Amino acid sequence: MAAFKGVWTQQFWKAVSGEFVAMVMFLLFSLGSTINWGAGDSLERVDVVRISLCFGFSIVTVVHCFGHISGAHINPAVTIAFVCTRKITLAKAVFYIIAQCLGAISGAGLLYLITPLNVIGNLGVTKVNESLSVGCGLLIELITTFQLVFTISAACDPKNKNKQPLVIGISVMIGHLFAINYTGASMNPARSLGPAVILWKWENHWIYWIGPIIGAVCAGAVYDYIYCPDVELKQHIKDALKNATQKTKGKYTEVDEERSQLDTDDLILKTGPIHVIDIDQLERKRGKDSASEILSTV
Repeated sequence: MAAFKGVWTQQFWKAVSGEFVAMVMFLLFSLGSTINWGAGDSLERVDVVRISLCFGFSIVTVVHCFGHISGAHINPAVTIAFVCTRKITLAKAVFYIIAQCLGAISGAGLLYLITPLNVIGNLGVTKVNESLSVGCGLLIELITTFQLVFTISAACDPKNKNKQPLVIGISVMIGHLFAINYTGASMNPARSLGPAVILWKWENHWIYWIGPIIGAVCAGAVYDYIYCPDVELKQHIKDALKNATQKTKGKYTEVDEERSQLDTDDLILKTGPIHVIDIDQLERKRGKDSASEILSTV
């Protein structure tokens, strides 16, 4: 398949393995900040600032280490948004998402192995606050992921002269400071998948996939098509919308009725003298004159 061209290259697998290692590092260090060594597992005692800083600086670290290797997506929602805005190929996205999910499970599993069971708590499993409905939780994840991916799009935009990778980490910190008490502030399907697999806790897990993916795709589309449009992408979308709005029947496009009538009027036989066409003469003149010029001389 053309979409998978270039998969079997050393550079490609370096990028895929980079996503795996980056996710292991991110989950290991970030989830480690959720372990409460001195105060049980009470939500009221969770140090929100500490967790937010750890997640934000972990992102800054892995982006610095792996940004030039794989792009350091470290997030399936970011990868899907980049596919929708044609920044990466579908083949790379598939392998990236697999590597990210495996890395998240490995990172959470490694943390589980090295942490005493009496302080492991929920291992950073994301869950919706009991005071909120599932719909509100979904909306929170959508909004926080939107601001994150919009920031990533701006930070990665070559047209942005003031871009700084540090702002991505700051965006993650903002999302956590805002949403930890709402939903656990995932903004990343793989981040929620890792501890959920290790502890096998799946309560409302689907919102940590649907919300971030919708938010990420919307953010990428809004940035790339409205605020800082790519000319080629804009034309591609226009052509796609134009083709989609055409009336089709089977594999043929229906012709407008009025235009069809005008085009066929010239084919209707009209009264008048009949002219005989010399076929031999027509064949001799083919290549020099057009068929219309030959018919006009008959």
